[in-house]
Amino acid sequence: MSIPQSGGAPIERHEQLAEYLADGCKPREDWRIGTEHEKFGYCKDTLKPLPFAGERSIEAVLEGLRDRHGWAEIREGGELIGLEKDGANVSLEPGGALELSGAPLETIHETCDEVNVHLREVKDIADEIGVGFIGLGAAPVWTHDQMPLMPKGRYKLMDAYMQKVGSLGTAMMRRTCTVQVNLDFGSEADMVQKLRVAIALQPVATALFANSPFFEGKPNGHKSWRSRIWRDLDPDRTGMVPFVFEDGFGFEAWVQYALDVPMYFVYRDGKYIDALGQSFRDFLKGELPALPGETPLISDWADHLTTLFPEARIKKFIEMRGADGGPWRRLCALPAFWVGLTYDQGALDAAWDLVKGWDAETREGLRVAASIDGLQARVGSVDMHDLAREVLDIADAGLKARARPGAGGLVPDETHFLNALRESVQSGKVPADELLERYGGDWDGDLSRIYSEYSY
Repeated sequence: MSIPQSGGAPIERHEQLAEYLADGCKPREDWRIGTEHEKFGYCKDTLKPLPFAGERSIEAVLEGLRDRHGWAEIREGGELIGLEKDGANVSLEPGGALELSGAPLETIHETCDEVNVHLREVKDIADEIGVGFIGLGAAPVWTHDQMPLMPKGRYKLMDAYMQKVGSLGTAMMRRTCTVQVNLDFGSEADMVQKLRVAIALQPVATALFANSPFFEGKPNGHKSWRSRIWRDLDPDRTGMVPFVFEDGFGFEAWVQYALDVPMYFVYRDGKYIDALGQSFRDFLKGELPALPGETPLISDWADHLTTLFPEARIKKFIEMRGADGGPWRRLCALPAFWVGLTYDQGALDAAWDLVKGWDAETREGLRVAASIDGLQARVGSVDMHDLAREVLDIADAGLKARARPGAGGLVPDETHFLNALRESVQSGKVPADELLERYGGDWDGDLSRIYSEYSY
């Protein structure tokens, strides 16, 4: 989850809202890659989730990273709730999952090095205190009551609101994990094309990265239960945002969408003020019940944009949000997938040509089918397995065209980061399929085996 913003200029003109988004436009040479990934922590002897505080806890892991690996602490209300170093930060998800929000880096080689260093540092601390971390899309066994809510003001407010909208919001907060990538755009037109491709092809990422077939100790009938949870969370702020595909879409259309999403909070002087269900439009008029007479700062707008949860979203960059958390190799595969599709114009055009004829019903159908059936999904004439193969070919071509070498020039480009996804397309099996086979095979229904065999 995002770290709150502070300060910034007062919002005095409506145009500032779209200008904030447009300020993200960058020349191609300044485009960067920011990878985020979450993982569940647990006590190795009990296989129970980590509490916030104690000898074996989230707090102990954060303190270890701070003291041994040079991270600077972030506190809220006196509690250690995050870390920062070199443009990256480590933060807590509501149920205690640990997230790395990586620095904006030039190549996938660099972002993968960052992931590797982070996981080694976490494992260094975790092994010493008897803790493990595992990458899955949803907690396979733990119940809601076993997952403690972390001591962050934002989460307390969200938790209360999630119980009033949808039916699975609190499950999302506590018991799901994802891997995401944040990418840049060069202009409004470039943003529009990238976001349309991102929304339309997010179900392909959901299928390829599906890794949550278990929930509360048994198979749940979905390859990606995380994706299923997001479908019944809060209709005001989730989904496939079909207006993105309408003529005339641009920054202002996103502003209008965001203004229609009910607020969660206003952040002032280190505290979260309850604005649940209130209107940012009222805030602009100085009529917000939570802060009567006050009008928003740019930082309030930035915070509000972080409370929108569609399958892909824009702030000053585009976030790809459709993939389950997963094993080590796939944490580098996700940025490779999206960078290949969107950072080369030829690949981006090819991807758009592939999806531009789909209607909203097809896009939503693929989203649902991907969560249930993974690569075996089919919607009308669209076969997910064939689609994934074609999309990977486009991503591969895009990475070859980028031609960003690694390993001191010994590796000519970034295409090898797609290998895990190629293997899935060749076999027709994604991580969820492998887990289900193990569960029904050598595990003999013993889901506790997942921790020792799939942890980092």
